[in-house]
This record gives sequence, C-alpha cells and structure tokens, in this order.
Amino acid sequence: MINRSAEYRIKTNKILVIALIWMIIGAIITFYDNFAFHSLISAGTSSLYGFFKSFFINTTGGLMGGLIVGSFLVFYVNEKFRDKPYWITILLVSLSFIVIFTFISSVVVLILSAIQAGNSLLDPITLKIFKQTIFDTIFFKDLLVWSIIVALTQFFLQVNDKFGQGLLWSFIRGRYHTPREENRIFMFVDLASSTTIAEKLSIRKYHDLLHNFYADITNAIIYNKGEIYQYVGDEIIISWKIETGIIENQCLKCYFDMRKTIAGFKEKYESRYELVPDFKAGLHYGKVIAGEIGIIKRDVTFSGDVMNTTSRIQSMCNEYNVKILSSNELLQLLPYDSHYRRIPIGDIKLKGKEKKVGLSTVEMSV
Repeated sequence: MINRSAEYRIKTNKILVIALIWMIIGAIITFYDNFAFHSLISAGTSSLYGFFKSFFINTTGGLMGGLIVGSFLVFYVNEKFRDKPYWITILLVSLSFIVIFTFISSVVVLILSAIQAGNSLLDPITLKIFKQTIFDTIFFKDLLVWSIIVALTQFFLQVNDKFGQGLLWSFIRGRYHTPREENRIFMFVDLASSTTIAEKLSIRKYHDLLHNFYADITNAIIYNKGEIYQYVGDEIIISWKIETGIIENQCLKCYFDMRKTIAGFKEKYESRYELVPDFKAGLHYGKVIAGEIGIIKRDVTFSGDVMNTTSRIQSMCNEYNVKILSSNELLQLLPYDSHYRRIPIGDIKLKGKEKKVGLSTVEMSV
C-alpha cells in the first residue's frame, strides 16, 4: 500500500509553509497600512485604529486563514482538480474564497454590530452599523489583497508540482546554479509493448493513456520520496538521493506501489482502452553531475555513466522475461526486508559496456 503517513507528512508540510507565509504577509500588510496612514498625504488614523491590534488581527488571521485555505487547496483542490488547466483551478479557488470571505465577514460584522449597538441582529441601529462597516473601503481592500494572495498560493502550488517536489525551492536558492556532484539512485520505467499499444489506439487515445498512467503512478512516486526527473515518451525517469532512496527500501517500494496502483485501476483502463498498462523497470545508482542548463526553459540535468547503465539494465528486462531488474551494487546498499525476495540473474555484459554488471530481479514475498 502507498505510504499514507508520508502522504500526510508532505501535505501537512505544505500547509504549514502556506500558513507561515500568510502570517508573514499579514505582518507586512500591517506595516504597510501603518506607513500609509502616517504619510504626509494621509488624513491619519481613526480612534478605532491601533497598530498592535491591527498586527494581531492580520497575523492571526493570516495564520488561521493559511491553515484553513491551505488545507482546502492541498487536500481537496489539488487532488480533485489536478488534471485541470491551471486557470480553471485558480479561478475556482479565487471565486470560492471571495464568496466564503464575504459570507464569514458579513456574519462576524453583523454579530459585532449587534454587540456594539446593544440590540438584536435585525435592529435598525445594528443594521446601520453593519452597513457602515461592511461597505468601508478597508473591507474591499482586504478582500482584494487576500483574493490575490489565494490565487498566487494556488499558482505556486501548481508551479511546484510542475517543477517537481522541492525543485522550485532549489531553483530559487540556486542550489544547482553551480554544477555539483551527487550520489543518486535512478529508476527507468518503460511502458511495456508501447509500440503495439500505439498501433492499436488512436494518437489521441494513446496520449490519454500515457497521461492517465503517469498521473496514476505519481502519488506512489512522491510518497516514496522519489523525484520525477523526466518524461521521455513512454518512459519516466525517477531519482532519489542515495540516502533517501535506501531508507525503508523506498526505491523498491515505489516500484511495487506503482504496480498496486495500476492494478487498482484495472477496470478503468479496461473500459477506456480495453487493456491494462504494464511496465518494466531498471534500477542502479552512481555519481552524477547535477546542474542547471539553458537560459530559456532552464532545467536541472543529471550527467553521468549511471544514466546510461540504468537504461541498459532496464532494456534487459525483456531478455530475461522479468518486470524489474536492479544492479547488485544497489541491492547491497539496501537494508534487508523480508517483504522483498531477490533472485540473482547473473553477471551480464550490457550493450556498450566493457565490464559485466551483476543483476537481480526482485519479487514481493508471499
């Protein structure tokens, strides 16, 4: 089964980051308002304004709003609408926020107005105070500012997914601006019988199959801390930092979680495409040089012999009639786990390689 604890940990971290950023934004808004109120062209503040009161309201509101809206975005919107165009989710989120913000603000202001007037909610004096407050420009300012912040939050969540888990932050802080050497595990996953499937399906339907296949296995990759390096036609390349991939055999667990996920969607694939996609995988590890390339459409690339070797290992799956092959070098690094049974294939000479590579296949223990 997919690691649910890892799933919730990743999502919770996203929500906490959103809440922290929103709280900081709330503080910035407080200082901005204070500077504006005390500028030469300002009429000054009213008796109702207090800096510390405003600071508390804005930061607390930012924190609570970040937790609530962040949970809505992470647990619902980006799961339910992950296949939709960016503009649809951003528009949906923004409109939802405007409606909810207006409703909650109206209810709160009405209650506070009744308390201030010392009368019932529908008393004329209460309603007069309510209208004065709700139609004050500060309300529309807050609505506009926070609607933009909500839209930007959703946008950056989508951009983060576009770059891959954690890669956006690596770009921002320039982690790979200067090429660096890393030890990494790679898994090359190739759709089996892709040529036959492409001939059977229309071009559009084959693309839809790839789209659904990649979308369905994404959670298995992310929740096993894998990083999607590239999609290359009917092949996907997944990577782990060596210290991450060996923990709890996450690189192996990812493969078997992907298999369980696709098996769980068997009926969907059969009804749509009259087939269930199968795949084979090759795993290896080694040193790579990781660094940014390009100016337009800048990307992070990995260069090293391990890339070619892993690809060759994956290509041997058909020859030995297995679904997964791994180098023995990698398997020796992984901790013993009774859930997995390693079956040696032998020392194999890979195409283009002088030295033989010890290979094994892996099965789930019954």
